[in-house]
Amino acid sequence: MPSKSTDRNKLRWPAKLWAAPCSLLGLLLGLLLTPWGTRWSVHQGVLEIALAPRTQKPARRRPAWRFSAITLGHVVLGQSSQALQQLRRHEHAHVAQYERWGPVFLVAYPLSSLIQWAKGKRPYLDNRFEVQAREAERRPPLGP
Repeated sequence: MPSKSTDRNKLRWPAKLWAAPCSLLGLLLGLLLTPWGTRWSVHQGVLEIALAPRTQKPARRRPAWRFSAITLGHVVLGQSSQALQQLRRHEHAHVAQYERWGPVFLVAYPLSSLIQWAKGKRPYLDNRFEVQAREAERRPPLGP
């Protein structure tokens, strides 16, 4: 008899397929970052790509990011493994949003920021998707 987790994974395949174009974009970005050194790992079905500590020659500079992590489909790119670990629940909430919204998320997210800005609010902090991800951080984790 199949376990509940096996049934749950089968149900997630359509959502993963729906988010696949965004995941491919994240994968491409991760491949482009490899010259700066990256560490790849999978956590709960999500590919996490972290910039590795500087191991290259000092002349080679790392990309300057203004964020600690970014999610594209089922791929999370982070400045470090530690940042990915600290932000995992938040970024995995974005993965769930990509599963719901698919490629439309790439338009819906900035549109939400634009709407907040037009209302005189904070475009990032008041973005509905960021609010949901912060709420997910506070929820207790699901079972093992």
